[in-house]
Amino acid sequence: MNHYELTLILNPDLASKFDPYKEHFESVLSQLGFNIHYCENVGIRELAYTIGINKKGHYLIYQLDGDPSNIKELETKIKYDNSVIRHLVLKIDTVTKSDSFLTQDTKEAKKRAEERAHEAKLKAQVQQQQKPAKSETQENERSSEEKKDEGSSGEENSHNKDETTSEKNESATEEQA
Repeated sequence: MNHYELTLILNPDLASKFDPYKEHFESVLSQLGFNIHYCENVGIRELAYTIGINKKGHYLIYQLDGDPSNIKELETKIKYDNSVIRHLVLKIDTVTKSDSFLTQDTKEAKKRAEERAHEAKLKAQVQQQQKPAKSETQENERSSEEKKDEGSSGEENSHNKDETTSEKNESATEEQA
C-alpha cells in the first residue's frame, strides 16, 4: 500500500451542499479500497487564474493510503465528477496529520486582517480624542482674540472719552472767556 495526498478544488457553489458531497466522495474512496487518514477542509479561496467561469474554488485535501492499481479508477471517477474543477493525486512517503500550507496561510491571513482592523480602530479612536482637543484650542484662541478685540475697543472708548472730556473743557474755557 502506498500513501497518497489527494487535493480537490471543488465548485464554490457547492458550499451549501458540501457535507453531503464529502460523505459521498468518502464512500467512493472506501469502495475503491482507500483508507482516509486525514481530511482537511481548507475552504473557499481565490484561484490563481479563472477556470471556466470560476474565480474561486473550495479546497479539500485528503491523506490516503491504498493500492496503486486503484489510482487510475479514482482519477477517472474524479474526472467525470462535475463538482470537481481540478484535482491532483501525489504519492507521498509518510502520512502527516498536520495542517497544509493552504490552511496555515489562510489562518495567518485572517490573523493579519484582524490585526489591521484592530490598528485601524485604535487610530480612529486616537483621532477622535485629538479632535476635541483641537476644538478646545480653537475656542481658547477665539476667546483670546475676542478679549483682544474687546480690549482694543475699550481703548478706543477710553480714547473717545478723553477727546470728549477735552472738548468739554475747551468749550467751558471759551464760555468763560
